[in-house]
Amino acid sequence: MSSNLHQAGVKLLRLLGRHAELVMDTYLGGSIDEEKLEPAAVKKLTESGILWRPEPGEQLRLSRNVRALLEDGLKDERNRQINANVGSALATIKTLASHYREARASVDYSAAEAYLADLSEQVYSFTESLRYSIRVLWGRINNEFGYVGSISAKIRENELAQSQVTELLNGLEMFEFRELGELAGDIRELRRLLVTSLQETLSSCAQELSVVQGRLLELLGRFRKIQGRTRLLKGWLLYTDLHPDYEVADHVAHKQISPLFNQAQSLLAPAAVDVHNAQHEPQLLELVATIKAISRDALPQHSVQEAQPVAVVAAEAFDIPDNPLKQAVDEYFCAVIDSGRNQSALQYLQSHQLPWDAESWLFQVIGGFEGLSDEHKQFFDLEPLGEAHPVYSGNFIIRDVEVGLR
Repeated sequence: MSSNLHQAGVKLLRLLGRHAELVMDTYLGGSIDEEKLEPAAVKKLTESGILWRPEPGEQLRLSRNVRALLEDGLKDERNRQINANVGSALATIKTLASHYREARASVDYSAAEAYLADLSEQVYSFTESLRYSIRVLWGRINNEFGYVGSISAKIRENELAQSQVTELLNGLEMFEFRELGELAGDIRELRRLLVTSLQETLSSCAQELSVVQGRLLELLGRFRKIQGRTRLLKGWLLYTDLHPDYEVADHVAHKQISPLFNQAQSLLAPAAVDVHNAQHEPQLLELVATIKAISRDALPQHSVQEAQPVAVVAAEAFDIPDNPLKQAVDEYFCAVIDSGRNQSALQYLQSHQLPWDAESWLFQVIGGFEGLSDEHKQFFDLEPLGEAHPVYSGNFIIRDVEVGLR
């Protein structure tokens, strides 16, 4: 079967090469008049699927596959089209994956290998088609739809590109990778195609499509701004054509200036002293004399108060009382020293009926131990009593502390 496909492919390529000029004329012109061609050539090209007739009586045109091949090979941005039909590709991928699983389960390895080859080709063809569509969109954006002749056409092309981007993004949302993962199961080949490769490609393509969509919206805003200014200018030109005797009035001479022209704020005229004018000499001399004159009488007079005697007395002595809780902790440490054995802090608190709550007492005992100097701390040993946290590892809950001598 592969030899037959090989021969058919060679025959098709030779036919394209033999009629290359005819194919390019049809591509550039959109159609070809068959009266200028040989009937045998028309018959061969039609039977091979290179040319086709949309309706009886219509002229011959290139088939979609051949036109797409030329668009991609010639990098023809004007004629490139985008295939946004994602649902059909997804259905085909799922069907081929199911065929492969069924053939593998029935131990039909030849059929399973053929289905796996078709599935790989379908997945790679779909991802390449998706990347190709994104390249076409970037090509349109980079030249700002330069192959159209008006702003209105640019806006229509932009809206078409936006609808295609939206359709592609909606199509990508149809891929449920949880479902594809269940379909692939534990088969390594299917998981590589349907989960790993496909998910990575679709994720990068979705991010790039989001950037494309933002750029398209930016271009659309700029195009509409240009369109608005163009319409304003065309309206002004149309008005001047309909009123050839129109003259712009002198708005400054009017009593009521239009707000459109009354935008500038009033300005002060520049001024400077003319020291070379002899008529201004008396005034200038008077100003200079006023600047140099220092009148002592004009200065404000400040009354000086008499100094008052200051009495220096000794500062009153005062004592800061110790914290009762701290004193009780000190007594607790002294009791440990006197007894010479370990004592529990809570037991000491209960036995002496101290008025503080257990938590404050434990904090003060731990703080008192940490507040000892290194010389005194080496005589004591503080052992926390409690248990580890049942949920969070590394946390220790202290229920009581025990202080003793080393």
